Amino acid sequence: MKQTLADGRPSVVRTWPPAAQSVGRARRLLAGYLAAWGLPQITEDAQLILSELVTNAITHAHPPFGNVIATRFERLADGVRIGVHDAGDSRPEPRRARVDEESGRGPDLVHALTGGAWGLGDRDGPGKSVWAVCTGSQDEVRS
Repeated sequence: MKQTLADGRPSVVRTWPPAAQSVGRARRLLAGYLAAWGLPQITEDAQLILSELVTNAITHAHPPFGNVIATRFERLADGVRIGVHDAGDSRPEPRRARVDEESGRGPDLVHALTGGAWGLGDRDGPGKSVWAVCTGSQDEVRS
């Protein structure tokens, strides 16, 4: 659902079932809006960030049956603010994953891709909102 924020910036909110196929669908939706907003250069990083946040919500939040995950994309002057809302109480925390572990690196990856511009936000109702800001300037940080 397209919305306009109080300051006039475009915003898109969509709900998803807590299922693996929601990750790809959310990525495609985000890519479409980034193209429409003239931000195709950040699509790869933004999709990876979104994948990590949605996957984390699906894997760790364990929402009760019937609850959904929501994504919010807010257009910024130089990028996008990605929010993922779920009803779970678990909080993403960076940790040192062992070399042989296949998971556990999501928060570190999001931190690297955003230059540290991510965190937890307030949410109406139970659960949490995890947000991350993706702009073209993160490429300079990683260089």
